[in-house]
Amino acid sequence: MTEKTGHLAWCALIALHLARHDGLIHSESHENIFLTRWLATALKQHRFPREVATDIQWLLKQGRTLGTRAKLRHKLDYLWRSCTGDLTRQTDLFRLTYAIETAKELQWVYRILSDREWSGRRAVIANADINAIYLSRSGLDIAFDDEGVQIAPLVARLTGRIPAFKKLLDRCGWHAEVYPNADTSSVFLLTAKSG
Repeated sequence: MTEKTGHLAWCALIALHLARHDGLIHSESHENIFLTRWLATALKQHRFPREVATDIQWLLKQGRTLGTRAKLRHKLDYLWRSCTGDLTRQTDLFRLTYAIETAKELQWVYRILSDREWSGRRAVIANADINAIYLSRSGLDIAFDDEGVQIAPLVARLTGRIPAFKKLLDRCGWHAEVYPNADTSSVFLLTAKSG
């Protein structure tokens, strides 16, 4: 993600704010329609550099196929914050998401597992040679409050080049340590660093 992507996101968010101020936005569906049209116009009229065309196309596809579930405003806010904001001032959940998204850009596999996939007979078997991050859906649900602050430890399975991912986590204000009493060395406890 680049500064140009951040500029695109900022422009879209400002346009949305102005439309809301003018009384054009009354619901999430209006928000989605406005942003989808705005992005389509921006792409058609070449308002932004070529480098961000793929970002616009991806956002457009999300808005058109998922409707309000695309949460375009949230995606644009994330893009803007991750491209231009001070990462240390963001919430714990945002910083963890940023670390995971960065790892995905570096070809890491990321999966959120159901309880059945996490443990028991049907547990997903992690390949130690593949760079991968596995989180439990129920673990994620209880690890953060509504403000994105970590309120409970988060257990993760990490495989592959773990020291590289730990370094990335550290830069994002997170710490990973081997989970005590785990039956495998790929289970880690992820904790946000305090202030």
